[in-house]
Amino acid sequence: TGGPPDRPVILFDYATSRAQEVPVRLLDGYRGYVMTDDYAGYNALAAQDGVERLGCWAHARRKFVEAQKVQPKGKTGRADIALNLINKLYGIERDLKEGSDEDRKLARQARSQPVLAQLKSWTKKTQPQVTSQNALGKAIGYLASNWSKLERYVEQGDLPIDNNAAERAIRPFVIGRKNWLFSDTPRGATASAQLYSLVETAKANGQEPYAWLRHALERLPQASSVEDYEALLPWNCKPKIHS
Repeated sequence: TGGPPDRPVILFDYATSRAQEVPVRLLDGYRGYVMTDDYAGYNALAAQDGVERLGCWAHARRKFVEAQKVQPKGKTGRADIALNLINKLYGIERDLKEGSDEDRKLARQARSQPVLAQLKSWTKKTQPQVTSQNALGKAIGYLASNWSKLERYVEQGDLPIDNNAAERAIRPFVIGRKNWLFSDTPRGATASAQLYSLVETAKANGQEPYAWLRHALERLPQASSVEDYEALLPWNCKPKIHS
């Protein structure tokens, strides 16, 4: 996902592997923030000049939820402590949802930074006390090894706390893939990725996908200039929805 908040773009890109060259190719020349999980294939991208890597708090939280599930039933454990602090961070984000980027930046530094400091201190204290092999140890290890990326979102007011928007956009494709199982050829997979890019970008911009596709495809043959093509983008038009 990318683009300004009022013009989001959802891009699906097909590649034959998850090698680190793939995101480097896809984002060649990009300068700015990139949110990823901790997969090592993104390391080369993060090493590029001008690229700052963000960690996803939803991924970190999910690992503590898994650790919470294996705690003795009815008892509060260490996973609950981490989850309570992470939930505070999300509560602050909900409070700031309607604010400006500048207000959000100031509030994050005033309200979120102390919670982050508390969580970092707890992580540093608790990590030596647990084995790295159980669910809690793995959750704490993830937090510790990704800390600089996870806390970076408070540097700005326009940075997301997690990558849930991208995960929501991916979900229809993942569900569909379970039904059709696979693409027969790389060309078919590429076509599928391109079509899902159009559909999910339309949805992200408040368009009904079929109505927008029909609107755009009916007018594409007459388009002859950059302005004509730009007028068909989902944030620049209001197609009629046919009943």
